[in-house]
Amino acid sequence: MIDESQAANRKFQKEITSGIASLILLRVLSDAPAPMYGYQISKVLGLKDDEAPLMKMGAIYPVLRSLEKNGLLSSEVEPSVSGPPRKYYTITDAGRAILTEWTATWHEIQGYVGNILEGNLSYE
Repeated sequence: MIDESQAANRKFQKEITSGIASLILLRVLSDAPAPMYGYQISKVLGLKDDEAPLMKMGAIYPVLRSLEKNGLLSSEVEPSVSGPPRKYYTITDAGRAILTEWTATWHEIQGYVGNILEGNLSYE
């Protein structure tokens, strides 16, 4: 049985990782020398199903689909010699533009939250 603090921690992690996963995936694909499929991306990020740094390996697929649905990624399905067809993702121009915006927002949020967590507050 999950206690209340574990449930609260899971909820917090889910809320925090939802936007971060999109930012990370756009960044990886913006730097990629060629289109990439999900498993390749998970390897670049060092994801494993038995660990959860920010997200598990299987969690990237819904985010990739969402980014594609919103026009930030495009994809192409290609046959694979070693298994089922693979869906290769490429960042779009719209994806590059939003990555720039989201990166700036991330740095602003990171600095603001960091200051507060370090106790840089004024109660006057």
